[in-house]
Amino acid sequence: MKVLITGATGLIGRQVVGRLRQAKFDICVVSRQPERLSAIGEALPLPGAEAPDEAFLALMRDVTHVIHCAALNNDRDAGEAGYRAANATLTGRLATAAAACASGRFIYLSSIRAVAGPGFSGTIDEATLPGPQCAYGRSKREGEIVTLNAYASAGRTGATALRLSPVYGEGMKGNMAALMRLADTALPLPAGALAGSRSLISCETAADAVLHLLSQPGPLRLAYVASDASPVAMSEIITAFRQGFNRPPRLMPVPAMPLRLAATLFGRQASWQALTATQICDPSPLVSEGWAPETDTLDRLRDLARRKAGQAR
Repeated sequence: MKVLITGATGLIGRQVVGRLRQAKFDICVVSRQPERLSAIGEALPLPGAEAPDEAFLALMRDVTHVIHCAALNNDRDAGEAGYRAANATLTGRLATAAAACASGRFIYLSSIRAVAGPGFSGTIDEATLPGPQCAYGRSKREGEIVTLNAYASAGRTGATALRLSPVYGEGMKGNMAALMRLADTALPLPAGALAGSRSLISCETAADAVLHLLSQPGPLRLAYVASDASPVAMSEIITAFRQGFNRPPRLMPVPAMPLRLAATLFGRQASWQALTATQICDPSPLVSEGWAPETDTLDRLRDLARRKAGQAR
């Protein structure tokens, strides 16, 4: 039984490779730079979105399952077309080849951004009506659709989209990395601007969810949501990072109203909504199947900052 993994150099892909190797799976990794991955096993080049069908079918030789971690994110220069090519078109080509040749499962790592933008407040679960608000989110939602359509057209089941809450871990990028950089300063921060709560997920816990979906015997749902057990407030995230950096919290008790008015005055309403929104992910279907989410998010964030500080020294 061979498992093909894309995106093996990424934040989650590295963890997936490690988890599957520990579980004694035969793995093959696919990358745009396969020469960088030769030390971890068989590595093949990842075809481009416009490559011929034969290039994708060749990847499936002797492959049973596919875990598609590769994605484009946090690239301000990509634009709608760039995100769509990387996250939707390429995904569809890979899923079509897998549906034709690989007898097992196709696990597509998606994001809650395929469902809701950063300013959405509420609970996100498998039944939440998708309403992506950014180019990345739209491309991930399209990636979900083309994956499921490829398997349905082939008369197959076994494909699923794993929608992840914002991911943290060593090497993270995007908003979580920006929050960590902000925490590693002496700047006082207004507590009123950090009132929202968010569900997060560690890269290790996300990899555990992938292994669970690959291994569990029952049929897969079309989509799952994965997160740590409990949401954490933005102020708690900053405080945990600062504790890891051995800095005082420095959160000022400034009420939210004047900050919201200032954001409106300067045309930053969307940023304000993203900062103060409460997004709670519900991973209960995964939990009901036996998957265990991370239960101490703040301790993991503190440890992440400690390791970052240690590397700096």
